[in-house]
Amino acid sequence: MTTIALHDVAKRYGDVTALAGIDLEVESGEVFGFLGPNGAGKSTTIDILLRYTYPSSGRVEVLGHDVTSDPVAVRERTGILPEGYAPFETMTGRQHLEYAIAANDADDDPDVLLERVDVAHAADRKAIGYSKGMTQRLGLAMALVGEPELLILDEPSTGLDPHGVRLMRQIVREERDRGATVFFSSHILEQVEAVADRVGILRQGSLIAVDTIDGLRSANEGDGELVVELETADGVRERVAGGETAAGSNPPAGAQVGLEPVVAAVDSLAGVSAVRRDGDALVVACATEAKLDVLDTIREQGATIIDFSTAETSLEELFVSYTEGGR
Repeated sequence: MTTIALHDVAKRYGDVTALAGIDLEVESGEVFGFLGPNGAGKSTTIDILLRYTYPSSGRVEVLGHDVTSDPVAVRERTGILPEGYAPFETMTGRQHLEYAIAANDADDDPDVLLERVDVAHAADRKAIGYSKGMTQRLGLAMALVGEPELLILDEPSTGLDPHGVRLMRQIVREERDRGATVFFSSHILEQVEAVADRVGILRQGSLIAVDTIDGLRSANEGDGELVVELETADGVRERVAGGETAAGSNPPAGAQVGLEPVVAAVDSLAGVSAVRRDGDALVVACATEAKLDVLDTIREQGATIIDFSTAETSLEELFVSYTEGGR
């Protein structure tokens, strides 16, 4: 079944087009990551799904209801964690949950929800004094009230420490296993990669890709990642296997070469979709058949290769390729 369906949805503000005819379906029970650079239209899309604003054209259906004509039926079955959630100034954490339970006519135990998001220890403190991470987890607990069929989470990892991020991932997986659909936007791509069944990528108001991460890798020219470790004048090191170069000795031939011209030369090759520096290494997203050309070009530029390895393209590299690489 389809939980979210956008049909040729556009949103215009005068002469500015925020969304340019989006078509998207999100299936029941999946975790869908919604990605895009700032200003791409992610928040506008979420506002349209929740009827906080309306589309200039197109049709929006959520949980089988037309959002324009029946927004209440959608909100009754949807848990929402908005971006920049802020608690009420006079209420404790427990009172926030009691308020949400009453508003949703639910029978949840507020203490169970607070325990689930690791805020039980501060249940009787005013939430206005919570840290950013605790505030975010409190907002998530309120979104979970009533076991909603759909969770819409806008930047849910904002303000979370590593423990909070792991907890958020765990809860998202638990909700998916329960049968809920999770639709979330995030700029922390590692979190998206860890939990999303599929992702959609927005660029300048247009939906340019919708697929699994493996599907994006297959469709992308850069279907692999080549990591090339280089020796530079300020990064001479001992070689673990078969090398005797010691720190402080004269750098070998090629070590004086700056990486900027090497990056530029590699980036110009056919089959290369993205290049970035990682210390004294180059991380190159490229087609399999381009990898030898990359190594040859690095040598031609006078750089010394210590080692290289291959890996799958990360979601970050795919994101850069789609949003900046002109795909």
